[in-house]
Amino acid sequence: MSTLSNENKKNLIYLVSGPVGVGKSTTSKKLAQTVKNCVLLEGDSILHMFEYGSEASWEERLSLTWENILTITRNFIQNNFNVVIDFVVEDELDWFCKHISDLQVTLKYIVLRADKEKLIERIHMRGDNDSIERSLFLLNKLESTPSNQQFIFDTTLKHTAEIVDVIINDTGFIVKV
Repeated sequence: MSTLSNENKKNLIYLVSGPVGVGKSTTSKKLAQTVKNCVLLEGDSILHMFEYGSEASWEERLSLTWENILTITRNFIQNNFNVVIDFVVEDELDWFCKHISDLQVTLKYIVLRADKEKLIERIHMRGDNDSIERSLFLLNKLESTPSNQQFIFDTTLKHTAEIVDVIINDTGFIVKV
């Protein structure tokens, strides 16, 4: 990051998406450790808050999770932090951009992907075989969404440090907000 004064510096939001098992969490953690003055928001942690007696529908839980991600992100940005968000983005990118458009931020959106065989291998290694079907569904959905095309990054044969380096330095991931 440059050493510009706070008045001239835009804070960064990194929105890291992709299917189950692609390396979102590993990449997001390393990214948050690498970027100065940065916090990590794990969307799944917010989503898991509903596991203790909530009767909310999936749609309600997902909507509230995104509203909380937005609120927490805005709070950190307004307090001069950079933010890494680790969560699957299915249809929420436009909504999210609209709701941060008043902030002085640079948004980088990255859709991590890997070959089906590599995803299955990674999920097997995690011992989470129940997630394979969901992962392959998300891979297909995310890759076939036209607005995602320029933001897709293949992690199949890449190490985490290399992925983080590309995310930080490649201007192609910047979204106009």
